[in-house]
Amino acid sequence: MQNIFDRTFCDNHIARINKLVTTTRPQWGKMNAAQMLAHCSKPYEMVCDPNYGAAHKRPNAVIRFLLKSFLKPIVVGEKPYKKNSRTAPEFIIADERVLETERLRIIAYINQVQGLGAKYFDGKDNHSFGVMTGQEWNNLFAKHLEHHLVQFGV
Repeated sequence: MQNIFDRTFCDNHIARINKLVTTTRPQWGKMNAAQMLAHCSKPYEMVCDPNYGAAHKRPNAVIRFLLKSFLKPIVVGEKPYKKNSRTAPEFIIADERVLETERLRIIAYINQVQGLGAKYFDGKDNHSFGVMTGQEWNNLFAKHLEHHLVQFGV
């Protein structure tokens, strides 16, 4: 698994993000490049934005149990995501976004997470999956970003 906490990895992904232009089209799916970057920022918001919990209702205990039991292993495991995988409703970006705004936002999140390091994320709560390890956060961030950068051919 790639390491989101490694500077070289981050710089590589930032260079790929910087290749996106408004006319870059996905190989699958419905999002444009700006929407994809906004979508990729969502997992970072969960842990980096102190207002996230107040702005988003946490799933109830039964739903969290189901998410943790069945979805978490897929989301944070080592196996890559499948093309056209279903997206949680709160992660769907349907409105128009500005590519440069979303580019700067995701790059800031990547740099913030890399700077904080894996130890910072050990024991951090995920809105849907509960407490996760630094490795689980890494897998979520790295795998999700890689999936969508491949989707857009960068």
